[in-house]
Amino acid sequence: MPPSMQTALLLLLGVLALETRRDRAMALLIQNAFASPNHTNNFAVDPVSRKVYLATVNSVYQLNGTLSVEVEKRTGPVEDNLLCHAPQLPQAPCEHPKSLTDNYNKLLELDREQGVLVLCGSVYQGFCELRKMENISEIAVEFPPVGEKTVFPSMLNIAANHPNASTVGLIFRSHGGNTRLLVGATYTGAGTQFFPKNHSKEDLRFENTPEIAIRSLNIKDLSRLFTYDINPSEDNVFKIKQEVKTKNKLNFVRAFIQKSYSYIAFNNDAKLGHKESQPNSILARICLDTDTPRKSSGPESRKLTESYIQMPLQCGFNGNSYNRLLSVHPAEIHAEDAQSPEPYLFAVFSKDRQSERKTALCAFKFGDIEEEIRQGRRNCSNSPSSDVQVLDSVIQGSGAACIQKGNLVLQPEQLDCGAAHLQHPLALRRPLRSIPLYEYPGLTSVSVDNVHNHTVVFLGTSNGRLRKLTLLANMTLANQWTLKLPASEAVHHIMTFDPSDRNFLYLMTSHHMLRVKVSECDQWKSCSGCLGAGDAHCGWCTLENRCTIQKECPHGRLSRSWISMSEGPQQCPSITLTPPEISISADIKDVGILINGSVPDLAGSRVECEYGPGVSTAATVHLDYGPAQIQTCPLLPRENYQPIPPGTDHLTVSVAIKVNGTSVVSGNFIIYDCERTGAIHPKTSCVSCLSTRWKCYWDQENHLCVANKDETKPNLLENAASCPSLVASEVPPVPSGMAQDFTLSLNHIQEGEELECDLGTEQRYEAAWLNSSTVKCSGVTLSTNQRSQIYHLNLRRKGYPRDQGEDIFVDSPQPMKVEVYNCGVGSSDCSQCWGREDQGHRCGWCENSCRPRDECQPIRDQCPAPEIHKISPLSGPVEGGTLLTIEGRNLGRRADAVKVLIGDVPCGLLPELYTISVKLVCVTGWSEQDRTDIVQVDVDHSGMGASKEKFSYLVPKLQSMEPRKGSRAGGTRVTIWGEHLDIGFQVNVKVNNTVECTITEKTEEFIECTMPPALQMHTESVTVCVEFEGLPCQSTELSTTYTYEKNPTISFIHPKKSYLSGGRTITVKGQGFDLVQSVTMQVLGIGETHCTVLSSTIITCLSPASSQSQQTSAEFFLNGVLYTGDSPFSDEEPEEEEGELHKGHFMLEYVEDPQFFTASKEKLIKHHPGEPLTLIINKGPSDLELAPEEYSVMIGSYPCNISFHNDQLFHCTINGLLSSSERELPVTVQVGNFHRIIAKVQLGGSELAIVVSIVVCCVLLLLCTVALVVYCTKSRRAERYWQKTLVQMEEMESQIREEIRKGFAELQTDMTDLTKELNRSQGIPFLEYKQFVTRTFFPKMFSDYEKSLVQPVYENDGLGPRVQLPETHPLLQDWQANNTTRPNVEEGITLFSTLLNNKHFLITFVHALEQQKDFAVRDRCSLASLLTIALHGKLEYYTSIMKDLLVDLIDASASKNPKLMLRRTESVVEKMLTNWMSICMYSYLKETVGEPFFLLLCAIKQQINKGSIDAITGKARYTLNEEWLLRENIEAKPQNINVSFQGCGMDSLSVRVMNTDTICQVKEKIIEAFYKNLPFSQWPRAEDVDLEWFDSGSNSKLLQDLDNSSVMEDGRKKLNTVFHYQIPEGASLAMSMKDKRENTLGRVKDLDTEKYVHLVLPHDELTENKRSHRQSHRKKVLPEIYLTRLLSTKGTLQKFLDDLFQAILSIPPERPPLAVKYFFDFLEEQADKRGITDPDTLHIWKTNSLPLRFWVNILKNPQFVFDIDKTDHMDACLSVIAQAFIDACSVSDLQLGKDSPTNKLLYAKEIPEYKKRVQCYYKQIQEMPPLSEQEMNAHLAEESRKYRNEFNTNLALTEIYKYAKRYRHQVVSALESNPTARRTQLHHKFEQVIALVEDNIYECCSEA
Repeated sequence: MPPSMQTALLLLLGVLALETRRDRAMALLIQNAFASPNHTNNFAVDPVSRKVYLATVNSVYQLNGTLSVEVEKRTGPVEDNLLCHAPQLPQAPCEHPKSLTDNYNKLLELDREQGVLVLCGSVYQGFCELRKMENISEIAVEFPPVGEKTVFPSMLNIAANHPNASTVGLIFRSHGGNTRLLVGATYTGAGTQFFPKNHSKEDLRFENTPEIAIRSLNIKDLSRLFTYDINPSEDNVFKIKQEVKTKNKLNFVRAFIQKSYSYIAFNNDAKLGHKESQPNSILARICLDTDTPRKSSGPESRKLTESYIQMPLQCGFNGNSYNRLLSVHPAEIHAEDAQSPEPYLFAVFSKDRQSERKTALCAFKFGDIEEEIRQGRRNCSNSPSSDVQVLDSVIQGSGAACIQKGNLVLQPEQLDCGAAHLQHPLALRRPLRSIPLYEYPGLTSVSVDNVHNHTVVFLGTSNGRLRKLTLLANMTLANQWTLKLPASEAVHHIMTFDPSDRNFLYLMTSHHMLRVKVSECDQWKSCSGCLGAGDAHCGWCTLENRCTIQKECPHGRLSRSWISMSEGPQQCPSITLTPPEISISADIKDVGILINGSVPDLAGSRVECEYGPGVSTAATVHLDYGPAQIQTCPLLPRENYQPIPPGTDHLTVSVAIKVNGTSVVSGNFIIYDCERTGAIHPKTSCVSCLSTRWKCYWDQENHLCVANKDETKPNLLENAASCPSLVASEVPPVPSGMAQDFTLSLNHIQEGEELECDLGTEQRYEAAWLNSSTVKCSGVTLSTNQRSQIYHLNLRRKGYPRDQGEDIFVDSPQPMKVEVYNCGVGSSDCSQCWGREDQGHRCGWCENSCRPRDECQPIRDQCPAPEIHKISPLSGPVEGGTLLTIEGRNLGRRADAVKVLIGDVPCGLLPELYTISVKLVCVTGWSEQDRTDIVQVDVDHSGMGASKEKFSYLVPKLQSMEPRKGSRAGGTRVTIWGEHLDIGFQVNVKVNNTVECTITEKTEEFIECTMPPALQMHTESVTVCVEFEGLPCQSTELSTTYTYEKNPTISFIHPKKSYLSGGRTITVKGQGFDLVQSVTMQVLGIGETHCTVLSSTIITCLSPASSQSQQTSAEFFLNGVLYTGDSPFSDEEPEEEEGELHKGHFMLEYVEDPQFFTASKEKLIKHHPGEPLTLIINKGPSDLELAPEEYSVMIGSYPCNISFHNDQLFHCTINGLLSSSERELPVTVQVGNFHRIIAKVQLGGSELAIVVSIVVCCVLLLLCTVALVVYCTKSRRAERYWQKTLVQMEEMESQIREEIRKGFAELQTDMTDLTKELNRSQGIPFLEYKQFVTRTFFPKMFSDYEKSLVQPVYENDGLGPRVQLPETHPLLQDWQANNTTRPNVEEGITLFSTLLNNKHFLITFVHALEQQKDFAVRDRCSLASLLTIALHGKLEYYTSIMKDLLVDLIDASASKNPKLMLRRTESVVEKMLTNWMSICMYSYLKETVGEPFFLLLCAIKQQINKGSIDAITGKARYTLNEEWLLRENIEAKPQNINVSFQGCGMDSLSVRVMNTDTICQVKEKIIEAFYKNLPFSQWPRAEDVDLEWFDSGSNSKLLQDLDNSSVMEDGRKKLNTVFHYQIPEGASLAMSMKDKRENTLGRVKDLDTEKYVHLVLPHDELTENKRSHRQSHRKKVLPEIYLTRLLSTKGTLQKFLDDLFQAILSIPPERPPLAVKYFFDFLEEQADKRGITDPDTLHIWKTNSLPLRFWVNILKNPQFVFDIDKTDHMDACLSVIAQAFIDACSVSDLQLGKDSPTNKLLYAKEIPEYKKRVQCYYKQIQEMPPLSEQEMNAHLAEESRKYRNEFNTNLALTEIYKYAKRYRHQVVSALESNPTARRTQLHHKFEQVIALVEDNIYECCSEA
């Protein structure tokens, strides 16, 4: 990964970490992160350097402590096979095919002492390598050593060799100082699911890997590295016997060291599926030889199996047991009642492999484990029991059962680690059980720490969460927190604390390595919050006044400077001030401060008291005696304090203690004013004064509250009970306006003091003393105009005048209240009036009003009968329970005197809702049937009243509900139809009798409500019931069923961009939208809009408008419920993580509005009414990707028709008349809500134009009058001609319409996959190599030769007639000279061959011939091909000659125009290059390109044959070439005929023909059907067979193209067709070979077109003019309309063409084109030498040398490759395809327009994509590893060897000699002028060749 990408990833993850939630659950923080592109496997942390080593699939990373990449090393993929030994094993070659295999890391261990990193991968049978810890890119030790012969598989096969097989390991040092590697690996050999099903004896060679082994890891002893060769070796492996391996499938979890033991935790997966009580999680223990020497004098190393013992572990008990181990972590913790930490093993278990979501945490004490092991060994030796057994499944097992050994006393070491004479290895059968500490779904890993004597557990989960638990001493849960990890990836089962700082935890997810801070303490701001949060890592840093981990507290190690959670909030610093309250009048200079809680010694620190910001005084520390400290602080002067606020009597002053400038603890004291205390409570001044927190005294004489006790005033009161006070007493209510007397009791008041009764009115009443403690106020009259009013009675002391004029009152500790009532107010009827009696109001009803009873004489307390004005509701269910409200008059004076009846059904009154006389509420009783009755109210002593309205008991019914289904998320609006659905007081709709469907509308006939979400994830059908009056649903007539279905899911939205104006249609794609009734799209930060559901998969929304460009997101409310993804429910997630971004957000970007303007950007466009108007509108650059249907243009109120030319330009046309009263019409472009006037259209001309028009009209009128006479004479003649023309036009228009419709239908229907129809039963008829070469090298000669073939000779065999062809080229025949001349000629040719193998001669020879003017291009090509044949056995020499000649050619071209080089084949070397490419690319052509090319040819032929083909002109309905297009509508129908071929030996076949086919065309199709499995060269010709038709009468008719029945058409004889003979569907025909060649027509295409015709006349467009005035029976239409057929054919063939181009322009990894790479590198090298830097030039050179020189030749000439028939029509189609390929390879852009030829236009759209493929191909070739000359020569030599002796090289040499002889003197002259040739006497040797061959008569069987 490049560093830039790493930085970006780290930044991204950093942001992710910063944005993580900071709520209560956030006690963890991702500090650093590294994102891996590959899946992670293992990691390790170096405790010294803090480097992190991360191993992933195919890579290993070296990271620093903050997880930045230091080194990255690729480890895969590599070529490997599971059936092959490691390639490092020299004696074990592998015959199995190898493929690229991913390398999964299986083991990653650090050996600090040796400085190596042990890396073991899954490839090469679990091979390990040792890398340097400082730089993992370097190998520390090369193993096995180079040249090492004694390497065994066991030294290499260390880890498990499968991605899903487990491996664990650990490194330790034995007491001899040797480093050892303990490895546990799952067995992956034969018989396991990891081993390929090979069924071979060689499979057994992989069975030697043991499950557990101790190996040597001493890098100084390489010969024994990774061996078990540790004395004694056989005991250092733990290997399960082969026959019981299926019962022991060990899946290892972790290996770790505790004390001097190695523990290995694993699962035996073979036990899966057994009964639940059988645990399959096992803990095994092995004693290690550590640095402590053994006491006994035994061998150097301890035996592995001797000490091996295993025990099952089980988390939970029967019924709730967890049996599969997922993760373990050993830790020392403080458990209950433990004085010191004890070692525990924490483990995460799952129920079983199938339900790994159900998981739990358990803890096992190592003391219990050790005791179980000792007891097990003791039992096995002394008292055998079923609890322990010997592991007989291991090859070292010493027996199946324990054998009693008498009274053998075992030493402690033997109990722990066994002994040689004791049985081993052992297995305990009874599991060690533990109660689950914590159960939670999806746990995957555990890590534990002891933090300040608290146990803190970290748990990783499968959904990417890290949970932190704090456990109490009794191992119960105290607190828990959760951290969400990136990408919600599962956490790896091993987590490690940072070795240098255990406040950080390293953990690994599937694609991330994370460093997590275990606590984020600074979120708690107070000491109590910090210590009360329950996070053991956090404590209060006293002198910093913040919550931190201990390490971050500067003085954290000092005593009492950091308070831990265990000390508790009670140790938080607090202060006590002395005195706590200070009188404002006191003279106090200092305040004493006692500091409580945990505060360090402050001696030597700068301590201050701060009274506010910037106001502080220096404190003096007096005493420091441990937990408490005393100090004093000077008080500020009084004026520095704030004044005491009005209405209060004190001021609170805060004081903070600052230590060295930091506030540590704060408190406050009070400054009070006693005088204010008495003044602010005037009615209770004495009691208030003596009841304050601080000490005040009451001065009775002066009626003052004072702060100090003055000796001059001895009578100051100190106790509130001594205060003069008024004793409150109950006073009955008093009628308004009536005089009353009040008697009052007093305390502590001297008799005789003048007092007045004060009731808050202006009138005061003198209080007369009755005795020493009682006074009386007489004649007190109080009035009110309210129903009732409260007055407060106080006693005023008249003898205390005050300066301020304030009244002095006797204290009233309890206020004395007097109620005054007015009977005339609030009592509108008799019952209300008499009803006031309960409130103590003595009122009565008389004279039709309410008055005091004293005024009513006589008193009559009987009221009129009750009146009922209104009842509601008017109906209810027969079950009763309806709250019936009755309103009226005189409805009783109290509740217990009223009864209510509905007919005879009682209605129970609710007293709490009773309002006297006017309103009552009762609960209706149960009725036996539905009924309607009046409501009666019976009041005691007043009679009965009846309602005018009637109450109905009704039976509601539910009839239907729509819809009956909805989404699980709820929100679906359902309508329930029925009868009487709105009766009663309360109606509810319940779902499953639990949750409520929220009612939105309710009538008698229907209820509309909104369905709640489903309670469970898998809820399907639920009951919906209408409940009345809160009674549970009992009637089935009120219930129905509703189905919760899967929630709708949104897949994506398109487009993802909107313009600022909004209104763009956003299409929402998804599923399940048929359940959606309403949709709202809310764009965050912008607004919301309502959407429309179009189908179950599509919703459309209009984007809202935005004020600015921005990146935002949209969310959707489906049925009013926020869409949060496709799984809103999860029974596996206990709680929803708060604050997470849900999945329902879809990115939406707002960009600027599109810009439009007219072509020339004019704002005013003049237009004359009546004329068509076309506007050209340009669109500014925008990345909105607007679709054509999103645009609309209006001119005024007229819509404009839009036609698009490209993305940036469109035309807007109005053909109708523009008329408007306005002179100017605006041109408005509208896109969504975006409206923009881009121009205005000005209608009409100027006044001058009108005058001119009138004059012109007058002149025209005169001329028209003259012309009218002439016109009338000719009109009748023209009328007839016009009618005739009109009919023809209509006919033509109808035909055009029909043809266009057909063309469009073909375009849509023919785009099928032609492979379904292609018959591929035959093999591909490849030509042999020698035929390919001769046809490619000598194309003209091959063509001439074929034309001169004599009549072929046929012979019959079982497959029918086959053609015997002679060899196609003389160069493939043997060469023989005449006997007389044979020795000389052979010697001369041999000598000539030797000369040609001399580079100087050959190059000089070629240059000499090329300089001759009469040495034509054809001669040059012939010479090049002959040289290629002659030197075919030495291709490397031929290549060097070609390169030298090319260098000369490049030198010549570079000086002129280098881009023209290799464009044509005009020189010998250019033809040599063509031949060289043909030879080198033949294998690639045959193996890679052959099949798609042949499929394309078959597809072209089949597509052409699908329609009519003119047999004479060759034109067809379906073609790619416009010149070969049948431009007429020939009605052709396909039909099937049954044909038998006499003498063919095959059954009859059904052949598909067209009814327009000529007999010759039918014959060709029949021959193809019978001979399709043979090469074309073996097919008979149509002219050589007869075809007979047997009609229904068994009469036969010989079918011919021309016979007596042929008809004449336009003076030509028409060829007979199937239609001509009226051959029906399914007719029977017979074909046979002609006995002798008759004088038949010959080939149809050679017929004279002037005499014969098939479907169309040749050159119709020319002959049409000649007969334009005579009616033709053939209907003519515009020929251009048939061009759509080109598109139809192109669309059908497109897939085959794409496949062909893909095959040509791709590089298969198994067969890279070496020749292309070699030659392209040669071109680049030559360009560099000549300073040619233009990339286009190099592109042209490459194109001219490969695509145009080789591939275009092959594309145009398939007969060079296949034995097929290339028709002229196929040749025309291939020309179009070849042209497209040529255009794709060109560097210049195609400039196409409407006048361009269709052959170029047809593939114009695909050319840019093909160009990209060509450029990509060239780039891939360039990026291939360079090819050395040796590699290329080896490749060329292999090609030469492959086709040795294929050609007649002597004949080729003889042909070359002819050129040498013709230009003998010029060659000799050139050789003599060449110094090197002259020096080597080459010209003499050449003359010798001439002398040997000259004058000898040589006869060649044929000229080459």
